[in-house]
Amino acid sequence: MTEQPATRRILVTGSRNWTDIGTIRRALDEAYAFTPADHEFVLAHGGCPTGADAIAHAWADRTGVTIDIFIADWANHGKAAGPRRNARMVAEGADLCLSFIRNGSRGASHTVALARRAGIPVRTWTSP
Repeated sequence: MTEQPATRRILVTGSRNWTDIGTIRRALDEAYAFTPADHEFVLAHGGCPTGADAIAHAWADRTGVTIDIFIADWANHGKAAGPRRNARMVAEGADLCLSFIRNGSRGASHTVALARRAGIPVRTWTSP
């Protein structure tokens, strides 16, 4: 039986209208730099095509790390789709949650609250 490599799982959550690419890149670069050489780096995010998720996804593509995308099922769950997706992301576990919140984003703030409740360390950047 082949043993699975150890992982360092980073959960990114953030506003759909987050535009500060440099802040997200620096945060992910730092998290990546502190990942032990024998660990696989996994980036998890909510799959939004704009904002923090899109910026983090582009960083992961460029860096070549594993990406774990959690898509909200709006068609089947309506307004509950976002919170349900956030709960799934947190339930999968993470070593660190990086949050990028603009204008008090309810979805990202919800994910941060869930992560803290689950004992996941959280680092938050805010933008007006």
